[in-house]
Amino acid sequence: MAPQHATAALLLCEVVMEILSWFPAKSVTRLKLVCKSWNSIISHPHFVKLHLHRSPKNAILLFTRTPALTLEKEKWGLVLTSVESFIQNPSSTPDAQENRHSLHVEDWVSGSCNGLVCVAHILCHPNNDICDIWFRLLNPLTGFISENSPCLRINVHTAFGFGYDESSDSYKVVTLIRDSSGTVTAQVYSFRGSSWKTINSFPAFPYCVEDNGQFIGGTLNWLGVRNPHGDDYDWAAVTLDMLMIVSFDLKSDTHKQILLPKGIDEVPREEPTLGVWGNSLYLLHDYKNTHFIAWQMKEFGDENSWTQLLKISFHHLGVERLLPVFIFENGNIFMLRGRHRFEEVFYDRRDNSIKRINILANNSYFIAFDYVESLVQPC
Repeated sequence: MAPQHATAALLLCEVVMEILSWFPAKSVTRLKLVCKSWNSIISHPHFVKLHLHRSPKNAILLFTRTPALTLEKEKWGLVLTSVESFIQNPSSTPDAQENRHSLHVEDWVSGSCNGLVCVAHILCHPNNDICDIWFRLLNPLTGFISENSPCLRINVHTAFGFGYDESSDSYKVVTLIRDSSGTVTAQVYSFRGSSWKTINSFPAFPYCVEDNGQFIGGTLNWLGVRNPHGDDYDWAAVTLDMLMIVSFDLKSDTHKQILLPKGIDEVPREEPTLGVWGNSLYLLHDYKNTHFIAWQMKEFGDENSWTQLLKISFHHLGVERLLPVFIFENGNIFMLRGRHRFEEVFYDRRDNSIKRINILANNSYFIAFDYVESLVQPC
């Protein structure tokens, strides 16, 4: 009878795993306390991956800063919220203590992937443009914090990216560093490793260092200027052949160029924005400073799959200039910066609706990230 009992126990375990894998991540963390067998099931790597695969993308992660008060330092924090909650009550969302996670004032969020948040801790040296930087991973749901990466010395012209290499089951952070001559190198660190790897001759540099690399299909993607010269550049002097999307493969540590949509025949007045939702890459830009255009690469890597998803006038949106911020809900909701510093405009292309939100002055800065709650805790 022993084999039969073993088979029955195995079947029961599989049934429990199947059922629990559909529960929200926050509920699953509490269910670990039910019994030892459930704790063992929920902690198993196979269950963690199964649960992640089935988790809905129903949250964004806001990286916020509260201005310094008279006797206090600035306060940085991560805020987990749903799109609906943020749109309905934006002024209170960043201050919701139950969903807020404090960060150091020297911290910078470099990306979010599979429920993990990559945080850079940056210490700048006074009187020069050199900084020391360490990276760590956080899982806001479970409280997991990884060890710091080895220190990397950088200059102020540095951009970041964070993603997952499925082939080695490792999470990697990439820094793009541009020196005073315009030469761009990439430094790659795997949280399964112990040292940084240098990739020379990177072909472009993001024109906005605050734009993190967009993770999709095992790659990090930046929209940048080809062969930048010196410390600064004039956007008005940028030509179409200077713009390029660079896609960095986290498996092979190699890069390639992705062509812009064929329908773009001139450089936009404002710097375009690259974004990802689901399995699609998006390119957002203005057209002659009168319209907002969104392109979708429906099959990532296939340049012929670029499709113009949206073209809408600034007059309809009620904006005078365009600064795309983020994409939600399977590419259906676009968040744009409005006329004023604290005004955000949410456009829903499904019903052509627009909602304006005034971000109050006590939340003077925020960045939105795609985020999904998970149980992931890498080694």
